Amino acid sequence: MRVVALIPAAGIGKRMGTKIPKQYLRIGDKPILAETILRFEYSTEITEVYVIVSKEEEDSCRKDIVKQYNLKKVAKIIIGGVERQDSVKNGLNAIAPKCDIVMIHDGIRPFVTPRLINECILETRKYGATVVATPAKDTVKVVASDGDIIETLDRNSLWLAQTPQTFKYDIIKRAYDNAFEKGIHGTDDAYLVESLGIRVRIIMGPYNNIKVTTAADLIAAEAFIKNRDGASS
Repeated sequence: MRVVALIPAAGIGKRMGTKIPKQYLRIGDKPILAETILRFEYSTEITEVYVIVSKEEEDSCRKDIVKQYNLKKVAKIIIGGVERQDSVKNGLNAIAPKCDIVMIHDGIRPFVTPRLINECILETRKYGATVVATPAKDTVKVVASDGDIIETLDRNSLWLAQTPQTFKYDIIKRAYDNAFEKGIHGTDDAYLVESLGIRVRIIMGPYNNIKVTTAADLIAAEAFIKNRDGASS
């Protein structure tokens, strides 16, 4: 079985407020992107990894991430597009058709585990499309543009989507082709699959599978790394 992991990491990280893209900031002794890719390097189920970066960061990714940390499963470095959806589309177009499963995971989610990766692949073989998510812990309000609450949603049915988002190759390829043909835009990959009328299965994820997008996230990530390394020492 051939499983390709697409790692979008072409963002510039405006919310982080740093001079370098957030995926190259360090947590512990490694860049966030290196920590993320290493999770897939350790998974026995991942065949290849395609990293998707900006044109400006292509050489840096190859030298300072792939070669520096001896990431043998990184088969291609793909140039991203204007938006995340464009970047993933570029990654999908680079995959040869003889592929069974595609796993898409944010380059700035460094705490995914090989165990979770393997579970996603196993469940995707059964259901065709899966998304890691966590139940909402807070009450969620729908708010109007003037700041007034319109509706309070039932928290028991609300989940917060994370990545990995994992699909059989033919499903995700068809979903992206359909989205670009019809001008459908989504904030995650599963939405494009849902637009085809295909049901997506939820996999319970850990709350520490955070996306490092703000300075507060970076502080939390440092704490997670220290706890992890301390527990393993």
